[in-house]
Amino acid sequence: MIYYLGGLLKNFWGPARLFQSYTVLIALALYIGFFLSKVLIPKFYKYLPSDRGREFTLTKEVAKGKPTGSGVVFITIFVILCFIIVPLDYLQSGILALTWLMMLTGFLDDRSLKGWGEYRKAFLDFVIAVAAAFLLMHYLSQTSPDGRLRFWFPFFSTTIHIPCWLYVAITVIMLWMSVNTTNCTDGVDGLSSTLVLIALLTMGALFYIVLGHVDISTYLLVPHLKDGASWAIITFCLAGVLMGYLWHNAFPSSVLMGDAGSRALGFFIGICVMVSGNPFLFLATSSIIFVNGGVGLLKVALKRFFHISIFETVRFPLHDHMRKNKGWSPTQVLIKFMIIQLLITVAMLGIFFKIR
Repeated sequence: MIYYLGGLLKNFWGPARLFQSYTVLIALALYIGFFLSKVLIPKFYKYLPSDRGREFTLTKEVAKGKPTGSGVVFITIFVILCFIIVPLDYLQSGILALTWLMMLTGFLDDRSLKGWGEYRKAFLDFVIAVAAAFLLMHYLSQTSPDGRLRFWFPFFSTTIHIPCWLYVAITVIMLWMSVNTTNCTDGVDGLSSTLVLIALLTMGALFYIVLGHVDISTYLLVPHLKDGASWAIITFCLAGVLMGYLWHNAFPSSVLMGDAGSRALGFFIGICVMVSGNPFLFLATSSIIFVNGGVGLLKVALKRFFHISIFETVRFPLHDHMRKNKGWSPTQVLIKFMIIQLLITVAMLGIFFKIR
């Protein structure tokens, strides 16, 4: 809306052309998102459900009774801001709608007295992931020069053709994994939101500086993403509202995002990775999230369905193991996990973009 308004007003008022600058729009999305989220979230404390305490976690008694489900506030702010600031196409509009729906499923679980069952949530994750996969497949095949879907990988200088059915399958797996590993990581004040923030800032920079830039993407032998700048605005907007939430969630937290926040954040990170054209970028953006939550999911699945036990001496999510077995404080968990993720991100990006 602002982008098109700038186009209409620039002939009458010169500075209005700034509203068509993607750099200006990124700054507006980031800062407005932060301030709205920071100011508005506390005003909704009395309307939010109270945390019931997560089963099997070390912090369930500390978290119990705190307002939770604040994702309903900052994800809604994020979606509304994007429709106001970003020049959206139908793919981006659809993804924003699905992100809000993913948040809604989490919020309804947060406010449920008994909580939704694992299989019910898994089914809803699957339905939304399938819808997103088909939306991505349709848009990317329609906008591709030859109508084909392609991935780019490290160690290969050319892109690789991916059949539509395989693209949909990979996307569904990626989104389901991202949603659930991010949800499992939300157990220490500030941990999940900080790790997701690193992922968002990383993807936002890649969209704007690398994938969305014709010359740089050509130099690095990666496909140019023509709407990379628009994706950058969306990503920085979510980073801004997440910063506003983190302001209140820093240890000791006064509010929790609940499934409403963690599930929507995980979904959007997965979308960003698939839009980039390289699913392995998930390792660069979210490897700690994957290890922290994903290995625990694998451990439970193998035990429940195949009666196979792995990592019997390790507690998952891994942040609980570090607190109980290693004696780390919540702040130590946050800072050390953040440092490790930053080191991995820099190394992975170097490998992915330079070893071609």
